[in-house]
Amino acid sequence: MKVTLVGAGPGDMGLLTLKGAERIKSADVVLYDRFVSEEIRALIPETAEKIDVGKSAGNHPVPQETINLLLLEKAEQGLNVVRLKGGDPFVFGRGGEELELLAEKGIPFEVIPGVTSAIAGAAYAGIPVTHRDFASSLHIVTGHAKNNGPSGVNYEALVQAKGTLLFLMGVSAADEICAGCLAAGMDGDTPAAIVENATTNLQRRFIGTVRSLPLITRENNVISPSLIIIGEVCRLSARYDWFSDKPLAGKRVLVVRTKPGTSKLSDRLRESGCHVTEMPAAKIRPITAPGCPLEKAIQSIDQYSWLVFTSGTGVQLFFDYLIERGFDIRRLHHLKVACVGAATEREVNKRGIHAAYRPAAFNGAALARGLAETVEKREKLLIARAKDGAEDLPRILTEAGLCFDDVAIYEKTLPDVSVTAGQEDFAAFTSSSAVEWFAEASGAIDFQGVKAVCIGERTASTARSFGMEVHISAESTIESMVNKIEELNCDGD
Repeated sequence: MKVTLVGAGPGDMGLLTLKGAERIKSADVVLYDRFVSEEIRALIPETAEKIDVGKSAGNHPVPQETINLLLLEKAEQGLNVVRLKGGDPFVFGRGGEELELLAEKGIPFEVIPGVTSAIAGAAYAGIPVTHRDFASSLHIVTGHAKNNGPSGVNYEALVQAKGTLLFLMGVSAADEICAGCLAAGMDGDTPAAIVENATTNLQRRFIGTVRSLPLITRENNVISPSLIIIGEVCRLSARYDWFSDKPLAGKRVLVVRTKPGTSKLSDRLRESGCHVTEMPAAKIRPITAPGCPLEKAIQSIDQYSWLVFTSGTGVQLFFDYLIERGFDIRRLHHLKVACVGAATEREVNKRGIHAAYRPAAFNGAALARGLAETVEKREKLLIARAKDGAEDLPRILTEAGLCFDDVAIYEKTLPDVSVTAGQEDFAAFTSSSAVEWFAEASGAIDFQGVKAVCIGERTASTARSFGMEVHISAESTIESMVNKIEELNCDGD
């Protein structure tokens, strides 16, 4: 039983601390703010209770007192509780308030600092908060007063300090902040900047002066979360800007997941500067209960000559089933193994087994055609795969006159999410099943506005069947898909 305040940082998942990530992954309950990114929330275990306590200026659906009581209540149930907060818990994050009741009741707690947007937001905008030629001090100020009362900011002291001024949560008070600085004697031509969605791939940065910044903020519809920076260091932003020049800066890409875990494609796209929205992978439900088709097949394992896998998931579930039931693995010694794709073959290799056949092309039809040329008529195949798998495999084997049992050992269920097509600049698909999941989750809509970037012809064919605008990467690799999106983006510009 413990409560941990975890600073999630300003948005970029890479700025989350290792210790913070560990606590999130081991939590029983997580209370999170609205500024915690989707990528960081994805670290929360599926078994954990997730409580959204997000607040915005003037809108507190879950009052602070309720949050404090929730932390206490969950901890007293003997649970490991994580309070996940944007930025740093103690930098205008009300972390101190949330610990008061816990300390009073003797509940163990710890605080894991987070990278504050006051520093990270400036860095991602190319603005060093201190510089020997411009500022030897920095001052972090909240732009949002308690209970919407007077700010109480001593602008005269801030102006006289001649350091860099950093205002968090200040977008709604931009007029007041700049007016306060001017009234305190600051030169109206002092450089100033506002950074929206700092450190994320939706970041926008606007440079002006103390006099012009309020108008810039209104004309560009700058929204929260935003950071206001005032000081001579803002002059360096154009020279030191390293973030906005990425090839896909400001673009949105939907990545449709086909399996759980981290996505190399998403990570690579984020490196190129775009905002990635992930449609979660389908959930896997093993079909391995007593009396299942796999049980009957294993009881007659000696009648088979080939064991065929079409996915790494199938390999894992098949061997997990054998281990759980105490099956002697040596009884498989007579079987030859066939599989689709390098990833599936790696899962086979992990079991100390060498695949006797793997087609060059990554699809069930290629596997079936290869087996039709390799398998002898007297040999029987056991295909262990997903329920409702591609029809090409059994059809081609049947046409070739081969004997086989097609055994479903798991089924996929679509994620419980609603995806709206057309909001993203591109949609990236690494399999035809990913296209189908996306189409089903999106509902009956017009897909003609979807720019689908596909990893191969089969995936592209499925995307075309829904009327999408299809583009195929030159090679069946993640890097080639990213290159294709960058190429299309340049052509669009």
